[in-house]
Amino acid sequence: MYICICKEVTDKQIKLAIKDGANTMRELRDELGVANQCGQCGQCTKALLKEHRTSTPLS
Repeated sequence: MYICICKEVTDKQIKLAIKDGANTMRELRDELGVANQCGQCGQCTKALLKEHRTSTPLS
């Protein structure tokens, strides 16, 4: 599903970037360009980031 229409970024791309080590909105913005233009994707991107943080066990 497209999360960022402006940059054509999907939820799968965001999840992969998070899995590969992106831990902040800034890192996702730098890597994928999300939340750089209209900002409508920001909330959903933050939710995906938070979902990953809560589902990943602390080591």
